[in-house]
Amino acid sequence: MPATRRRVVRDVTATVAATAGSAGAGWAVYSFLTGQARTAREVIPHRTDNAPNGDGLYLPDGSGPERITPRSEFDLHLMVFGDSTAAGLGADVADETPGVALTRMLCRESGLSVRLSTKAIVGATSRGLSGQVDAMLIAGAPPDVAVILVGANDITARNRPGPAARRLGSAVRRLREVDAHVIVGTCPDLGAVTAIPQPLRSVLRQWGFRLAAAQEHEVRAAGGRPVPLADLLAKEFLAAPERMFSADNYHPSAAGYLLAAQTMLPEVLAAIGEWGAGPLPDPPEVSEFAENNRLVVRVRRRLGWPVRLRRRRAEVALAER
Repeated sequence: MPATRRRVVRDVTATVAATAGSAGAGWAVYSFLTGQARTAREVIPHRTDNAPNGDGLYLPDGSGPERITPRSEFDLHLMVFGDSTAAGLGADVADETPGVALTRMLCRESGLSVRLSTKAIVGATSRGLSGQVDAMLIAGAPPDVAVILVGANDITARNRPGPAARRLGSAVRRLREVDAHVIVGTCPDLGAVTAIPQPLRSVLRQWGFRLAAAQEHEVRAAGGRPVPLADLLAKEFLAAPERMFSADNYHPSAAGYLLAAQTMLPEVLAAIGEWGAGPLPDPPEVSEFAENNRLVVRVRRRLGWPVRLRRRRAEVALAER
């Protein structure tokens, strides 16, 4: 997510303008939505801080992080790429970031010592993933497991879903070429950010759903493992925003990041052969809770009109390519 309130509202306003124009909406609609964007600017605070850094070596007994030295030995190297949610902006301490939470759970469940390295950059979009991968290749040996969280900034920056997803797919492919297992948390549900007023929130939600569908397709095609965060986390974030969001009402809180890490853990364990014999959780293609909270669904139900649920996300992505 964006690093500053000013950038958030600037990009969101531009997104609304593009949406209104492409849909042939009138000036009144545009003015209304841009007014809502100004309201969001007053609610979402200016952020100039960086996420806490928890890089280092973690052990199965719960200790760590230990400083990495040339003599450090570890079983697994986990690297995190992406935007401010990947970095953990909104967390008060390093242990609350998704990278550290995932690493500690991975150590506990697998019995392995894990090195955590974070390449994620606050404010990054899919355009920045290539540079993050370049930096990784220059710095040293590639990771055993790469986790990517990206997407929300592509929505607010008006990046088209198809090209944005293909850039993500390219990053996944490059990581797979150096034998890294890649797990990707696809675009989160911006409709859960209650600081953004309606109907602006619904506009961003639909753009995010389109991007998440395209990301899922590209990640699978590149050999990665997508995790549909919008579908899996929407219920909890919409039900308890005061607990799941940090003080800025925009980035996740410690509870929100912990839930995201727990959601991604099964795919990480499966990627390294530590899941066991049981089947992986089967994530939904469309979250019933999120679907029922769509503005158009609520209005149609209020009017007593029939409601048609959206097609499976992968079908939507392929149809729009």
